[in-house]
Amino acid sequence: MATLVLALDAILTGKPALLAPDVLSAMGKTPVAGPVRIGWLGLEGDAVADPIHHGGHDKAVHLVPQEHYSWWRGEVDDHPLLGAPGAFGENLATRGATEQALCLGDRFALGTALLEISHGRQPCSKLNARFGRRDVLAKAVASGHVGLYLRVLREGEAQAGDPMTRVEHPYPEWPITRVFNLLVGGGFKADPAGVAALAGMSVLAEAWRSRAEALAR
Repeated sequence: MATLVLALDAILTGKPALLAPDVLSAMGKTPVAGPVRIGWLGLEGDAVADPIHHGGHDKAVHLVPQEHYSWWRGEVDDHPLLGAPGAFGENLATRGATEQALCLGDRFALGTALLEISHGRQPCSKLNARFGRRDVLAKAVASGHVGLYLRVLREGEAQAGDPMTRVEHPYPEWPITRVFNLLVGGGFKADPAGVAALAGMSVLAEAWRSRAEALAR
């Protein structure tokens, strides 16, 4: 396995706030200076507005490859949110690989913590409220440029600038791009065997595994 090391531009946290009238979200995150505690349920100082659909062990940490930002600037008229990390509510702003190379079950050492990729991010309509546009959600689903989630296997501390080193790569055939396409992008129709395989993978987050089981039927 070739070593993959992601550069960590920023670690970000945030609290729930209104994005628009009646739209409460913690997507507005800001960079943290210095070490940040990474616990079983996420970063110290971070929070979610909707604990039914966000947070929990499988969604402890949200990562967005910063390589996507240049693409998004071309799609949403160089929106001012894209001038710094955090536009998509990410906790980890990284460089070095996108969902095409980041795979289900990949484990990363970050500071003294150990993280594992659990599934991709399913975008919701709050992205439209965040950017003040009606088309951001549709662009996110069509492109898959939305990032991914990691669970915490070992608590620890990390800070911006620390290397994020892949230490295990058990499922190279399952890049998050493929998982997202099958379960969110409609690709299940062309690859029923792939969906059935996902349904049996315990490393896949429970919510997405349930979706795979339903689609496989």
